[in-house]
Amino acid sequence: MRLLGFGVVLTSLLLPALVAGAQGAKESHGLSLFGELKYPADFPHLGYVDPKAPKGGEVRLSAIGTFDTLNPFVLKGVAAAGIGLLYESLLEGVQDEPSAQYGLLAEKVSVPADLSSATFTLRETARWHDGKPVTAEDVVFSFALLRDQGRPVYRHYYANVTRVEAVDRRTVRFHFSGPTNRELPLIVGELTVLPKHYWEGRDFQATTLEPPLGSGPYRVASVEAGRAIAYERVPNYWGADLPINRGRNNFDRLRYDYYRDPTIALEAFKAGEFDFRMENSAKNWATAYDFPALQQGMVRKLEIPNENPHGMQAFVFNQRRPMFQDRRVRQALAQTFDFEWSNKTLFFGQYRRSQSFFGSPGLAAAGPPDAVELRLLMPLKGRVPDEVFDQPFALAVTDASGELREGLRTARRLLEEAGWTVREQRLVNHGDGRQMEIEVLIADPNMERVVQPMLRHWERLGIKGRIRVVDTSQYTQRVEAFDFDMIVGSWGQSQSPGNEQRDFWGSAAADRPGSRNLAGIKDAAVDHLIDKVIFAGSRKELEAATRALDRVLLWNHYVIPHFHSPNFRIAHWNRFGMPATRPRYGIGFPDSWWIDPGKDAAVRERQRAGGGR
Repeated sequence: MRLLGFGVVLTSLLLPALVAGAQGAKESHGLSLFGELKYPADFPHLGYVDPKAPKGGEVRLSAIGTFDTLNPFVLKGVAAAGIGLLYESLLEGVQDEPSAQYGLLAEKVSVPADLSSATFTLRETARWHDGKPVTAEDVVFSFALLRDQGRPVYRHYYANVTRVEAVDRRTVRFHFSGPTNRELPLIVGELTVLPKHYWEGRDFQATTLEPPLGSGPYRVASVEAGRAIAYERVPNYWGADLPINRGRNNFDRLRYDYYRDPTIALEAFKAGEFDFRMENSAKNWATAYDFPALQQGMVRKLEIPNENPHGMQAFVFNQRRPMFQDRRVRQALAQTFDFEWSNKTLFFGQYRRSQSFFGSPGLAAAGPPDAVELRLLMPLKGRVPDEVFDQPFALAVTDASGELREGLRTARRLLEEAGWTVREQRLVNHGDGRQMEIEVLIADPNMERVVQPMLRHWERLGIKGRIRVVDTSQYTQRVEAFDFDMIVGSWGQSQSPGNEQRDFWGSAAADRPGSRNLAGIKDAAVDHLIDKVIFAGSRKELEAATRALDRVLLWNHYVIPHFHSPNFRIAHWNRFGMPATRPRYGIGFPDSWWIDPGKDAAVRERQRAGGGR
């Protein structure tokens, strides 16, 4: 997965598939962090595609809010959905092999034994949509452009890349600094490559609705500012027959229509206005899909097991606000979210409580710390919560009655210890006498029903709470500027955490607009453990360092953990064909699905006859 400016992604550790012994570098068709690559150099296609899938047809999709730019690489503006379809990276990740990448723009890569550089050889056939070749100069230009003018995260992400050089027209070499970082070859392999001849002389930091030039399987077909964007498959796409691409990119057109909010979008889906929906609301999944088109077989509703690390979704405290800088306040407020009641009453029992920032066996802190973790944690004694050293982290479990008597008693005690007391039914600070007030900023109205019960518990504590619902554009701007008290935030994780952790929790990211350090964490102990993760020398060291970091993050109560589903919940109009084998770490849509002519005709015929209404 690539870093396109609105998400970070990641990988880390062990390159035995590409790193030779002390004798030097070994050339390979891809990189793996866990051992030998699954697919050999002569693989015909990926295992979760149908190489004979038919091409053609249009798929209609939805997006929420609006957009005002086709440039996703800078902070300014809100980028259009799907714009990543235009772009390619040196290497491409796959959905059935964790932390592995295969050649896309690059046909081969080599890394010396000391991991001091990575050298990529571009494919002779790689072309931009205007027919000009993709060159090493484009790669050098792209790196400098993103690092110097792109979103601030790029400078942080590429901090240990000291120099990028075009060895010749098709060969580019990245040089690395600092301690050995086994993630860096994959990080630079994810670099989105931009055309130098297109961007030179243009204002890269400005918003634009001019369709940009790319090299990917799709290009912009039409733009309706703020309302819709459509992409068309490039008929002479240079990479169509690469093994990494066979059986993929099967739709002739993809169109994204924008809707004001998820409720309107759901009704539009049921009316047949778009074709595919990933359902994020447990209530909707349980109650909102009993409509004629589903009953008639025109719409399918599927639950697909989700084997990805679930990461963390949570209510996030903004520690840039003084009231949240005391750990006891954060811990007290964590007592006011009654997951068991919410899961029973609001979510129809579909969720599991998240109790780790990483959510993957071997990476998630479980039980008390082991000896390897303690070796990492003991130097931090006195700088991290004492509980880290001998107590397993566990969130309070309630009786699901919604009363929270024990939790509120604990909260009152912690707040009193932190300098807050109740006077005339108002929780006020001992110092200045001001009442605690908290605004929860959200963009999805469906989240109101999750927040409201917590606000009622705040009221019982004397806290003045309120919900502010804003549109997607305003929400994005406020979050990127850290202009909030509390939000619902999320951090996706991979099987191999690495450099992205600096952007999630690192002190240097806390005041950098647009970073993912939403909580505003500035803690030298956290920074220390992040480095232990990044510069781990083995898989065992990586796992221990990640568990230690997980413990410190959890016991600091930077967030109120939410919940996760063990399944992807999807609904789609029954127009599609799909491979017999699904990818282990995804759903394959729209990447490897296609329009099935027979199913498509049957749905259209029933719609014309008034079916589904």
